Amino acid sequence: MSPPSLADLPLLHRGKVREMYDLGADTVLLVASDRISTYDVIHPNPIPDKGKVLTALSAFWFERTAPIVPNHVVSYTDGVPAEVRGRAAVVRKLTMLPVEAVVRGYITGSGWTDYQATGRVSGIELPPGLQESQQLPHPIFTPSTKAALGDHDEAIDFDGAVAAIGDRALAERVRDTAIALYVAAAEHAASRGVLLADTKFEFGLDADGTLVVGDEVLTPDSSRYWPADGYEVGHGQPSYDKQYVRDWARSTGWDKTPPAPEVPEDIVAGTRARYVEAYETITGESFDSWLERTAA
Repeated sequence: MSPPSLADLPLLHRGKVREMYDLGADTVLLVASDRISTYDVIHPNPIPDKGKVLTALSAFWFERTAPIVPNHVVSYTDGVPAEVRGRAAVVRKLTMLPVEAVVRGYITGSGWTDYQATGRVSGIELPPGLQESQQLPHPIFTPSTKAALGDHDEAIDFDGAVAAIGDRALAERVRDTAIALYVAAAEHAASRGVLLADTKFEFGLDADGTLVVGDEVLTPDSSRYWPADGYEVGHGQPSYDKQYVRDWARSTGWDKTPPAPEVPEDIVAGTRARYVEAYETITGESFDSWLERTAA
């Protein structure tokens, strides 16, 4: 029996990047679009193949990290409509937890801003005198809220995560699992000449109450990846992630409120190239090989 057409499936949710379609009692179709957002606002034009790169890299990491924590993936081919092959997955339904599980191994981004102001990140006191982009003594868990579409995520401390989740033991499992995932991914990335500066995970509970990692994992949208060969502390780093688009957006004078400006063609092309390079560098495989494996 051939999979249904996308148009025949009930739309459950549309996010900044993904749509979710109902497949019945236990599964949903998760589709990654080519949309790109900065500062939680979607730009009007897409990055070609971005959704396929996010799906492909998530597939790589879900398989590699399965011994650490179960994930929600059922299949990237069976039951996936032909028109979204390569950018979609059939996944298990989860009860998602209301926090973003952010792990930082280096001091950068909003963490650097908070550290400069307070010496802390998410309530965690850090050593004095750290420089921008410096590696932390050990990875830290710096959770945030999950904002509605168009709003901004807000950093919270661990007690804030406990309050949001409603269960301290479960919050501790989320923290410990997120750090374990980061450590494993950072070690592999380093072996490929890439530094994983920070990343965020989304966790949920399955029908049996088991903690499961879902959504996307360790992609250029959810992580900061830096080429190791150009790394030096004291300033921001070139990256494989959408920081390239953020830097452009900041340079335009845009005030970070809707509507977002259209991304110029050269920035679109450069961003696509960085996403594909991230996939090929980290996995050691060509992006075309993913497209061939998931072709209808």
